[in-house]
Amino acid sequence: MDYTLIATSTFGLESVVAKELKNLGYDDLKLENGKVTFPGDEMDIVTCNLWLRTADRVLIKMSEFKAESFEELFQGTLAVDWGSIMPENAFMHVTGKSIKSKLHSVPDCQSIVKKAVIESMKKKYNREKFSEDGVEYKIEVAILKDIVTLTVDTSGEGLHKRGYRKNSGGAPMKETLAAALVLLSKWEPSRVLVDPMCGSGTIVIEAAMIGKNIAPGLNRSFVSEKWGIIPHDLWDDLRKHARNSINNKEFKILASDIDGWVIKTAKDNAKKAGVADQIEFQKIPVQSFSSKKKYGFIISNPPYGERLGDVKEVEKLYEDMGSVFSKLENWSYFIITAHEGFEKHFGKKSDKNRKLYNGKLKCYYYQYFGEKPKYN
Repeated sequence: MDYTLIATSTFGLESVVAKELKNLGYDDLKLENGKVTFPGDEMDIVTCNLWLRTADRVLIKMSEFKAESFEELFQGTLAVDWGSIMPENAFMHVTGKSIKSKLHSVPDCQSIVKKAVIESMKKKYNREKFSEDGVEYKIEVAILKDIVTLTVDTSGEGLHKRGYRKNSGGAPMKETLAAALVLLSKWEPSRVLVDPMCGSGTIVIEAAMIGKNIAPGLNRSFVSEKWGIIPHDLWDDLRKHARNSINNKEFKILASDIDGWVIKTAKDNAKKAGVADQIEFQKIPVQSFSSKKKYGFIISNPPYGERLGDVKEVEKLYEDMGSVFSKLENWSYFIITAHEGFEKHFGKKSDKNRKLYNGKLKCYYYQYFGEKPKYN
């Protein structure tokens, strides 16, 4: 069956998700704030859930229409053939959001949509009541400037839940954002990569998974696996293909931190992710980092100094980072922080910066480009 699929993303990462989709073979893409829309079928639902590194979820778009009244919302929802994907015992969980719209009461919108979905199901299955004791189908009603978009979530838990991070440091970064930082840097396994403030290891683990071509969703489950519309054999076949796609490239990533407990945590996480052999962990402060190698990469998420008492300490850390990194010959640095004065304290203006969101925090990804190696 053909669907309209939506890969949702954090604001600022839409183009990264779109590039991932292009690399997977999709070309009819529509980019909007927080999402990329494209056509697909059951195989594409499985493929995108298994392989997308920077998307938050994969949704099926059921309908889009204008609604300025509850009646218009009801009728627009009623017109959808919900029974085409949902069985008669489906557990129908409706969530919602409304931005700059006449229908601003989200609970009321959720209630109207649920009633309309049930009425549609009554017509499909010719019955009055539904047990809702089956598999969950999360329906979202999203209203933006009076335009309603109805979707069903195929992922379940967010795609950042890879399954390897059982423990984390004090301020963990989502795996999807960490993967985006690596992809935006254009790092390749032939170049040395370092995170000298690695915390629980998310950036280096995501980089190692990219280097080994490990599908990020390989070791987790998805809610749509339990749906009748997607054959179990399809999940099995595409997982087998993903396992066979893992390469045998040999490379080393260096990760260090001043905190011994988080280093131990990072090692455990790397082992669970299957990339322990690719990452060398060390307990040292960033001030002690040095390397004689050339053309390396640093990708890091240092402390931001969000609490007032930490600001001076963090600004001194940025000064130390600038001093240490400037001694590395032809290295490139990629640093994400919410601190507005980072460049001033680091001592160098970035070649490029990009606005991103780490959770709800507005950050900038400061990019410093070193020379590329000259190959014979």
